[in-house]
Amino acid sequence: MTTRSARRPRRTPQWTGAGVAALLALSACSSSDGSSPDASTRSSGGSASTSAGSAAKLSGTVTVFAAASLKESFTTLGASFEEAHPGTEVTFSFGGSDTLAAGITEGAPADVFAAASAKTMATVTDADDAVGTPATFVRNQLEIATLPGNPDKIATLRDLTNADLKVVLCDRTVPCGAASQKALDAAGLDLVPVSYEQDVKSALTKVELRETDAAVVYRTDVRAAGDKVEGVEFPESADAVNDYPIALLKDAPNATAARAFIELVRSAEGQRVLTRAGFLTP
Repeated sequence: MTTRSARRPRRTPQWTGAGVAALLALSACSSSDGSSPDASTRSSGGSASTSAGSAAKLSGTVTVFAAASLKESFTTLGASFEEAHPGTEVTFSFGGSDTLAAGITEGAPADVFAAASAKTMATVTDADDAVGTPATFVRNQLEIATLPGNPDKIATLRDLTNADLKVVLCDRTVPCGAASQKALDAAGLDLVPVSYEQDVKSALTKVELRETDAAVVYRTDVRAAGDKVEGVEFPESADAVNDYPIALLKDAPNATAARAFIELVRSAEGQRVLTRAGFLTP
């Protein structure tokens, strides 16, 4: 749960409420990962951002609340946006979509919300905290993450029910967990994990640190992990594909720049970044 390091000091939002306080802690623990896009990303990102709202001079901070699985792609797009629009800054809070949605409805100041399911977005729209109808910009499919080399020879979703394996799942309240349960139901399987994690990155980390043998995560997260894990596809994942909607928030502090960021995400270049990460087109 990290965000891209800033070139300038980041604004730290202040708000109240128990749920929002938890979200602030999430954001604080994920303030920087020190990563930056490579030169090819920077050079291609400028032209895409230019097509997304460059007619008007943009400035100020755009605060984006986004599902944890979007971390790598949105970090790249945020850098492209800032390069194309000097004077802007994109800050991110990545985490479980349900936690982010709860923070928004409790008053957390943000401009954009990108959720990992229509259900979690509905928490925000039902509270009348979004402008217009959210747009689905990508979809995502599940995959099993195993230890490198797949030493336990996991080949199917059913294999995860082996009592000798330690398996983690996302909590059922978050989109990754809800999708995992849907896939298990489709396969007629009952799987009791060693733990339920609050977002997909936390589930993946358990495998990366060899604290567990496998986890059901998104295929985009398996791809982002590189050689730290090995991915195993399973057919039941086709029954649990998640739509990712994005929306401008009603009380957005920087609505003009926020609209331009959403346009970038939905643009041809934004879609190239996302599909390169393993997301499916809507």
